[in-house]
Parts: sequence; structure tokens; C-alpha cells
Amino acid sequence: MTTTGLALGAFALATDRDARRLRVGPREVALGLASAAGLYWIFRAGDRLARQMMPRGGEEIGDIYALRSLRAKAELAARLALVIGPAEELFWRGFAQGRAGFFAATALYGGAHLVTENATLVGAATVAGAYWGVLRALGAPLGALVVSHVAWDIWIFLIAPTENDSRGSAPLPPI
Repeated sequence: MTTTGLALGAFALATDRDARRLRVGPREVALGLASAAGLYWIFRAGDRLARQMMPRGGEEIGDIYALRSLRAKAELAARLALVIGPAEELFWRGFAQGRAGFFAATALYGGAHLVTENATLVGAATVAGAYWGVLRALGAPLGALVVSHVAWDIWIFLIAPTENDSRGSAPLPPI
């Protein structure tokens, strides 16, 4: 993912004016963190639905979280924060959505995950891509989406995964 992120991010920076004008100030940080929290709550509920409705939902969610053991948490956090999250937003919500539109960019983003052969991941990626795509379509600055993607990636993958108890599904905390 890091290599792909470097390629997609570099391509977006080379070809997309909005990507080169990326700014991250207090407004973008606040909007990004708030939108990451919203997506996290969607995924907390989605975790339960995926486990109940998809034949291999629990197993596939476990496969995703098993990737945390491939590297040290600090390295994974650095890769997510410095390359993967920013590159995906610059390319998918910046370059692709700016040229192909919301629906095509969302479908392509979800479809890019088909190579994993993990239906739950494809569904999750499509939901996340649609969420960030709607925010972009509503005028959210690209910098806020980068902050959102990075914060959400680190939070859900390394800090507070949806799968964190012996039953495989964490309880939903109060709102």
C-alpha cells in the first residue's frame, strides 16, 4: 500500500492543481477530526451488520486487523499518516473525483480493493470512499479530507478497532 500510495500521490500532485494547493490549517484539522469521528461511528455499526449479514464477515474483518502484526505500530502509523491516507485522498477525492465525478470515483475506489478478495473490505472501502466523496462534493477542502482519512485510519486500525473483545465485536460506547 505504501508503494501504491507513493505512486498515486505523486501522480495526483503532478497532474492536479487542487492537490498541489493542499492546505491544512485549524479549520481543516477541526473538520477532518469531526468527519473522522462520524465515519468511525458508521463503521462501529457496520461491523455488527457485516458480521451478521455477510457469510464470512467476522473472518474477513479479522483478516484485515491481522495486518497490524506485519510491522510495528509506529511504522504502520507513519505509513498511514505520511503516505497512504494523504495519497488516497489526493488521488481519489482530488484527481479522480474532480475528473470522473462522485459515483465513478467511489466505484473505482471500492473496486480497487477487489484484488484483496475480501468482500467485507471492498464494502468498507466503498462506504468510506462514498463518505469522503460526499464531503468533497459538498465542498469540504481536500486538506480536511486528508486529516479525516489519516485520523480515521490510525484510530480504527491501530487505536480503537471495531474488533477488540473475545466475541469479536466491541460494544458501541454511548454517544
